[in-house]
Amino acid sequence: MSSTTTTSTMGSSVPAFTSHAISVSLPTWKDTVAYEEGDKRVLDAMVTGYPRFFIHRSIQKLAGICEHKFGTSEEKCILFPTRKIAEGCRAFMVNRSSLVGSPVPVRLVQYLIGSDHPPASSTTATTSTQIELHIVLFPAASFPFAKQYWQHTGLGVSSRLADRCLSMIPDEPRAPSPTAVRKPTKPSNRHYSARSISSPASPQASSRPQDDDDLDAAYLEERYGRNLPIESAALAKRAMRRRIAGVLVRDSPSDWAEVGKQGIELGPSTRGIKEVTEDDVFLYPTGMAAIYSAHQLAQTTRPPGKSICFGFPYTDTLKILEKWGPGCHFLGHGLDSDIDELERILISEEGKIVALFTEFPSNPLLRCADLPRLRALADKHGFLIVVDETIGNFVNVEILPFADVVVSSLSKVFSGDANVMGGSLVLNPKGQHYAALKSQLAQSYEDSYFAEDAIFMERNSRDFRSRIRKIDQNTEAVCDFLSSHKAPQSATSSGIVKEIFYPKFTTPQHFSRCQTSDEAGYGGLFSITFVSPDAARAFFDALPCAKGPSLGTNFTLACPYTILGHYMELEWAAKYGVEEGLVRVSVGMEETSVLLEQFREALEAAKKVAGVVEKK
Repeated sequence: MSSTTTTSTMGSSVPAFTSHAISVSLPTWKDTVAYEEGDKRVLDAMVTGYPRFFIHRSIQKLAGICEHKFGTSEEKCILFPTRKIAEGCRAFMVNRSSLVGSPVPVRLVQYLIGSDHPPASSTTATTSTQIELHIVLFPAASFPFAKQYWQHTGLGVSSRLADRCLSMIPDEPRAPSPTAVRKPTKPSNRHYSARSISSPASPQASSRPQDDDDLDAAYLEERYGRNLPIESAALAKRAMRRRIAGVLVRDSPSDWAEVGKQGIELGPSTRGIKEVTEDDVFLYPTGMAAIYSAHQLAQTTRPPGKSICFGFPYTDTLKILEKWGPGCHFLGHGLDSDIDELERILISEEGKIVALFTEFPSNPLLRCADLPRLRALADKHGFLIVVDETIGNFVNVEILPFADVVVSSLSKVFSGDANVMGGSLVLNPKGQHYAALKSQLAQSYEDSYFAEDAIFMERNSRDFRSRIRKIDQNTEAVCDFLSSHKAPQSATSSGIVKEIFYPKFTTPQHFSRCQTSDEAGYGGLFSITFVSPDAARAFFDALPCAKGPSLGTNFTLACPYTILGHYMELEWAAKYGVEEGLVRVSVGMEETSVLLEQFREALEAAKKVAGVVEKK
């Protein structure tokens, strides 16, 4: 198998030797803790990181050039693809800084690269002749506010866009290599600190060779027919929208060059609502951008009010609901008893709930809400339902009939290759709020998805259905194996595993109600806890697979999720069942027998540390 399936050097890209990788290797529990604590040993070794948390080296370099060209010695900057997004960043920074002191001074600069003439529109140019870049400049100490906007919204420039800009900027004196900005007077969550985005380039990092397989990646992909040419970005985006809408009658290798063209045969949608078309699908640069946009859409189409966050979500979803608009009610367990609490909230705040956001299933506890019951409440009280289907994915689950808006991170299993970001938003044309939502998007939506990213995403997604089937099968086999080692012990069990969070075992009645068929799987993600913290650490360290953030990869990828996502709020997370020792695993496409042996080895290491003896 690929080297991505084994533990890689700490700080290296995952996948290995990939310039635009969206994960980074943190191969041991100790490495992950050190990363969270800002240990120089780890930070200096990192050549990349998850794009919304670690700004890519190319983007750092481009930002340095922009600071040198347009800023003062006291200013830092952050980069966006459109003026609207940059203005949103300025408004956010002013608002958030005003809550803790004086509003931060922010100024915007438009930088047209590759032409002396203004573009025809305000969106990112998709040709090679001109790119429009929007620079947000601010005092260096205010960087964490800008970083919050970058992280939560997912609307920053991509690394491919930065590379394209760098290739088009005329030779001129360059700014020095990016260095860490000083920390603010009042430090906030570690995800917003300067070190997590702009750590100094280390000698080890700077001495490493460039990634050979990406030096002429665009040429090779186009030359040998895997990618569409860059001029075909519009076709690639249309192909993806059709794929996501479920309207392609034929989507086999012989069709891939044609599926984005006009005049091909399209059928009724397979998404559970046959009226869905490609025009109901909207693409975004990241999955979080789709969630942010769904929240903005709800706020602008419904009467003012709070949102509901149902279930323990991925961290930035909750941050979006808390920081934009009047806030939210957090029903963090996501169980049926929480629907009882929701009904009480609705009675006490009739007409004041804008939307309910939930994941199906949730990350990392893999819980599913009772969507029919939530749908009935939404129809009765007039709020929107927004469902994140990233983990379940629409090959396995049919949730659009219960939602007004469905969002997904295409960066995950839709892509699989972990080398490009993307997101989607789908409207339910049968929903009672469809006309208002569609009308608002017609006015407010702008396509900021960079052309080259769309090209790679379209290529990656072509075989996603067959990949999902294999991943589903592998994951079920692994989880069935691990479940035989749960405590309390059976006659043959070692009892080392405390709990396995997986849709087959976790709220299965709600998941099965939405499965697309009897043959549909349970997805490729599960989480596992152990009888002791030492056992959890030993299991993770011994598991011979890639270790780092993200999920939905074609190769198995694991992380100590609570440490990575909630290190500064461990007690809070534990109140909702997300305990410190939880390990999250995204299963890949390796041979099933190989995977089972790898997990057996990891369990043996956990048992040895915990002193568990196998029963005879």
